[in-house]
Amino acid sequence: MLNKVLLPSSYFGPIEYYAFLCKYRNIYVEVQENFIKQTIRNRCYIMSANGKLRLTVPVYKTHQTKINNIKICYKQNWIKNHWFSIKSSYGSSPYFLFYENEIIKILQKREKYLFDLNNSLQNKIFEILDINPLITFTKNYNHENNMFDLRNYSFLHNKIKPYNQVFMNKLNFIPNLSILDLIFNLGPQSTKYLLEIDI
Repeated sequence: MLNKVLLPSSYFGPIEYYAFLCKYRNIYVEVQENFIKQTIRNRCYIMSANGKLRLTVPVYKTHQTKINNIKICYKQNWIKNHWFSIKSSYGSSPYFLFYENEIIKILQKREKYLFDLNNSLQNKIFEILDINPLITFTKNYNHENNMFDLRNYSFLHNKIKPYNQVFMNKLNFIPNLSILDLIFNLGPQSTKYLLEIDI
């Protein structure tokens, strides 16, 4: 079995993404790829009162630009919109009050680059999960097959064990949402849950 995993950068990545981060010792995050639109690199999904809701970080349109050079667009107040959606969705969850201030502070820093924002948020998630994965940023675009390549993986694993979600009395369980859904609902039990996912 390959003991290395290659992941893309992600904005509040999906639960399965963090299962890989919990289970693999040698983790590589791709820095040398060109930005790919409509992926976890700048979007995530949360559970709203009306079902699955997509949140997208707007970026300046570019052609063949490396992920670490992608600039965030602040022409619209997307931070306010994202946080309103997150707070509306999870304000009544068991652990929202424990983590909200730490997370909103990172968003309000208004990072210039998407890659930097994603890394800051991911480090905070690591702190919340109490994990310390060894992350290596790629120095070249890797074409070799010596690692488990998840750069183009959909992260739509549907065999995830249900847990209590805020709107489960109204909606069916929605698997593999943003890691935010897990930590706001399970709090300190999130890491145990991630380790039990069969990847």
